[in-house]
Amino acid sequence: MIAHVLGEVAEKFGNSVIIDVHGVGYEVQVALGDYERALLNESVKFYTYHHIREQSQDLFGFSSLAAKKLFELLISVQGVGPKAALAILSLGESEVVRNAIANEDAVYIAKASGVGKKTADRVIVDLADKVGMPLRYDNDTIGVSQSISHTDEALEALMALGYNLVDASKALEGISTELSTAERVTEALKG
Repeated sequence: MIAHVLGEVAEKFGNSVIIDVHGVGYEVQVALGDYERALLNESVKFYTYHHIREQSQDLFGFSSLAAKKLFELLISVQGVGPKAALAILSLGESEVVRNAIANEDAVYIAKASGVGKKTADRVIVDLADKVGMPLRYDNDTIGVSQSISHTDEALEALMALGYNLVDASKALEGISTELSTAERVTEALKG
């Protein structure tokens, strides 16, 4: 299993990025946001999911551990394969997608390329109680309110300590985002 790749962006095409790791190029399929942030000849790290099938092996990459865990939850839903899960994650930052699922917003999920209403409904039914508590939600801004951080380092730190996505989200619930990452993690561990 390849857990992550760290190297230089050698090429970009479609929804894939080729990462040069000491002379070996790894083709990594990424969500739209990660694709746009990956700059040619710049160093990048992607957490990866190694998908093995009879005919092929694919690497799917994520700039955050939380996005990877959400991807793994998405592919656990019947009828959602890796490409559909990546399309769902391409709708926005992983926290925005997670919050849409937590708020049972099937209309938002159905906007993903190749994901219909039935699949979006199945994602909501299967995952709404597994992705953690919803954050403040504002339908007028299509997704979540602007106060939500797109990369929650405290969430990722708790997941690195062994928490799953749901438990990490619950542990951070009610803790001020004005505190530093270390203070938020400390408060979450106390609770």
